[in-house]
Amino acid sequence: MCGIEPLPVIETRRLALRAPRPEDAPRLVALANDPDIARMTLRMPSPYSVAHAEEFLANVAAQDPRKGSTFMIEHEDQGPVGVIGLFNDADPVPETGYWIGRPYWGRGYATEALQGALSWARSRWRKRALVAGHFVDNPASGRVLEKAGFLYTGEVRPGLSRARGGPVETRRMVWLA
Repeated sequence: MCGIEPLPVIETRRLALRAPRPEDAPRLVALANDPDIARMTLRMPSPYSVAHAEEFLANVAAQDPRKGSTFMIEHEDQGPVGVIGLFNDADPVPETGYWIGRPYWGRGYATEALQGALSWARSRWRKRALVAGHFVDNPASGRVLEKAGFLYTGEVRPGLSRARGGPVETRRMVWLA
């Protein structure tokens, strides 16, 4: 290893954010192969296959943790319930994105995971600002971001949704440590 620390396990009240592992592929497929999840993300294809999960896991394993970190969101009793990532993209500050499997919607897991990831980003990754976006037809994601301390910037821009096959208006938000 070239001096890069492996991802830590970030613990919250009910969740652990941990590095994805190859054995997570079947669970990823079971949760992510839902068109209603994929259509609210930029990069997730629909349908979501084992090959997609394996490609995702290989890309995550190759990530430079100085430029991006991706975590499985694991519930203490339910196992993996989603994914959250922090990464450098086109914006001048890193971006965060997340998704939660449909059986776990409405339970506060996304907010809890995001708050844990933001705490880690501030203290360990030394980030003082992050950006995020949500599609205009996904106000629930906007509420998650607001609860975690993100503020609307007033910018709306197109985001290319792989599952939708085209651009979707995206409301941009910022978090400042």
